[in-house]
Amino acid sequence: MAKLRAVLIGATGLAGQQFIAALKDHPLIALTGLAASPRSAGKTYGEALRASNGMQAWFVPEPLPEAIARMTVLSGDAVQAKDYDIAFSAVEADVARELEPRLARDIPVFSAASAFRYDDDVPLLIPPVNAGHAPLIQAQRKQRGWKGFIVPIPNCTTTGLAVTLAPLAERFGVKAVLMTSLQAMSGAGRSPGVIGLDILDNVVPYIPKEEHKVEVETKKILGSLDAAGAALTPHDVRVSCTCTRVAVLEGHTESVFVSLGKKATVAEVAQAMREWKGAEVASALPSAPPRWIEVLDDPFRPQPRMDRDTHGGMATTVGRIREDGVLENGFKYVLVSHNTKMGAAKGAILVAELLQAQGLLG
Repeated sequence: MAKLRAVLIGATGLAGQQFIAALKDHPLIALTGLAASPRSAGKTYGEALRASNGMQAWFVPEPLPEAIARMTVLSGDAVQAKDYDIAFSAVEADVARELEPRLARDIPVFSAASAFRYDDDVPLLIPPVNAGHAPLIQAQRKQRGWKGFIVPIPNCTTTGLAVTLAPLAERFGVKAVLMTSLQAMSGAGRSPGVIGLDILDNVVPYIPKEEHKVEVETKKILGSLDAAGAALTPHDVRVSCTCTRVAVLEGHTESVFVSLGKKATVAEVAQAMREWKGAEVASALPSAPPRWIEVLDDPFRPQPRMDRDTHGGMATTVGRIREDGVLENGFKYVLVSHNTKMGAAKGAILVAELLQAQGLLG
């Protein structure tokens, strides 16, 4: 079977570089087009990364593939949907709002941007959690008159939280969630990013728009799709959070308090997470880990430096599961989720794999 031809929009930014690293040697997808801002257009990708001081601004740990370095970069406005089967978008929300619909008229667009996450006809997919929401794509196509569609991935902070809540919601029900995040600097990107002098010896107690994203997106992801596949009803769980930035490179840590729908024990909560397999179709995807959640017994884990790369950064690691005496049927735990892998590029690629498996890319 021929690989899907993919174009990457926003290829020179940190998020775009993460897509390039994740797509190297992918069994289903070939990266055949790169696009960025007009100042990069016409240059090879390697040249576009070269800063004025001579530094090659490639910031991910994986080496830049030589074949990608030689590819010519297009301007985003010059990308023609007819030349590709799918598109990955790693641009800011304001650019995505204009660019993604133009491509989605003809081909599927998988986006890391927030521009369309909250539209009623747009599913917000985490394959093991809500693969059953994918049919909403057909309603989107019909309502907008598109051959393609737009599917964004959730906010990276939402992803780890939703993955850990899914088995609890299935087995016990969830009524309310309180969460405080300690988010990695890479989640802010490099431009403008977080200034070193602001984050060293410090915790930044506010990330603009982040808390609202987590609260709305969690309810949408855990919600239910109607029988006709045309409308999503958000979950009625109440979600409240505080999102902070800390001096960690990668890996979001979250302290979670959850009120379950019925009584449980610590052992039962841990067992629910350990045994959770998620949607069957997701487990066979090329980027899927052997387990979506790893539960650790060591009270000093998880830690971002030690646990963010579990199963290639695609698993959420959980520890310190305890009863909580304040919330009804309350439990609390700590999680670490890789914000630039499962929470970003590799998570978007996983969604493309899911829709390919479900026959929705034809």
